[in-house]
Amino acid sequence: MENKEVLELLEMLTAMVTEAWGVPLGNDRCIIERDKALSLLSEIKARLPGEVAEARRIVGVRDEYVGGAREEAEAMLKSAQARAQELISEQAVVRAAEERSHEILAAAEKRTRELYRIANAYVDQLLTKTDETISASLMRVRDTRDAFRTAAAGIAGGGKPVESQVQRIDGEDMG
Repeated sequence: MENKEVLELLEMLTAMVTEAWGVPLGNDRCIIERDKALSLLSEIKARLPGEVAEARRIVGVRDEYVGGAREEAEAMLKSAQARAQELISEQAVVRAAEERSHEILAAAEKRTRELYRIANAYVDQLLTKTDETISASLMRVRDTRDAFRTAAAGIAGGGKPVESQVQRIDGEDMG
C-alpha cells in the first residue's frame, strides 16, 4: 500500500465496513474482503508504533517547552517579587529618612525659637542695664549741673568759689 497516515487507513477500513453488504438474517454482520481488511490492519499495526512514538515525542517536546516556560515564568515572578521587595525597602528607607528630616527640622525650629527667646531676653537685659546706667549718669549730670548752677549763683552773689562746691561724679571733692 501507499504511504498513508494511520487515520486515513482507519477511515478506509471504516468505509469498507460501512459499505459492505449485509448477511441475510444477520443485521449486525456484513461481508468484506478479507485480504483488503487484513492488509489495512497490518499497515495500521506497522504504522501505529511510529505514530505513537511521534506523538510521544511531540508530547515530550511540548512538556519540555511548557516546563521551560514555567521555569521562565517562575524566574520572572521571583525577579518581580525581589524588585517589589527592593522598592518597598527603598520606600521604607525614604519614608524613614523623610520622618527623620521632619524631626530634625522640627527640633531645629524649636531650638531657633528658644535661641530667639534667649537672645531677646539677653538684649532686653542689656538694654535695661544700659537704661539704668544712662539714667544714673543722667541723674549725676543733672546733680552736677544743679551743683554748678548753685555754685555759680553763689559766686555771683559773693559766696564761696565754685571749686569748693562742685564734687566729682564719684563723690570726691574737686577742689
